[in-house]
Amino acid sequence: MILKQLSVFVENKEGRMKLITQVLKESGIDIKTMSLADTSEFGMLRLIVSDAEKAKEELKAAGFPARITDVLAVKADYQIGFLYNLLCKLEGYVSSIEYMYTLPTEEGPVIILKVANPEEIEKVLEEV
Repeated sequence: MILKQLSVFVENKEGRMKLITQVLKESGIDIKTMSLADTSEFGMLRLIVSDAEKAKEELKAAGFPARITDVLAVKADYQIGFLYNLLCKLEGYVSSIEYMYTLPTEEGPVIILKVANPEEIEKVLEEV
């Protein structure tokens, strides 16, 4: 399944994450999952939220650069080797995976993948 991911550039300063979460809370946006990667000066916050478009607009209005990206969500299960088997299925269809992280759900974990061709990979996984 293709999901809309919100990516926010965050300056590494005290209180920035608190402000981002305040903007989302006050806008009625639910954070489903997130991943934060940082460098010495900036971080990249990636979020799956209840309303990516609204979150993007509200965060931009608060001064946070944000964009929406399509990512691939793959339902996982708790078996040894699941990720290895998934990567084997993708071999030859994905030149690289930019990043990945996990979204916990009531039905079990979902792996979020950033690939160049999410629509094509979604079709490949449906056929396997």
